[in-house]
Amino acid sequence: MSIRDIPLRTLADAPTTLAELAKDGAALVVNVASRCGLTPQYSGLVELQRTYGGTGFTVVGVPCNQFMGQEPGSPEEIQEFCSTTYGVDFPLLAKTDVNGDERHPLYATLTEVPDAEGVAGDVQWNFEKFLVSREGEVLARFRPGVEPGDPAVIAAIEKTL
Repeated sequence: MSIRDIPLRTLADAPTTLAELAKDGAALVVNVASRCGLTPQYSGLVELQRTYGGTGFTVVGVPCNQFMGQEPGSPEEIQEFCSTTYGVDFPLLAKTDVNGDERHPLYATLTEVPDAEGVAGDVQWNFEKFLVSREGEVLARFRPGVEPGDPAVIAAIEKTL
């Protein structure tokens, strides 16, 4: 099964897949949190969506509460915060475990991919980013400290488009 076909749930609890969310394009999958020091990265993610959203690309936000309880809200609270505070207009998935025994199958696949230093394994913190091609290949992994507007992220997105 391709990573694009792994069953997912939207924040509104509807079934979906990366293939459905990203249509025929690439996706930047990001575990997000509303109460994190990195939460302002939402602005950069929104900018990526606005810049590349019409060119076969979408950001997919994956709320996760595994890092110091920084995403404690209900689906409605998460949606309200994201839309009113940052103008998030990209898809958000249901709250998901990205590490540990309950790690979602999507993240079981994503975390096999090494970062720029060659390190694979667990997600380190909120706002870790994975670029998935339209063919379902995980092309790049960017650790949490790498901003969405970083030249390496932009170059990877533009190369896959």
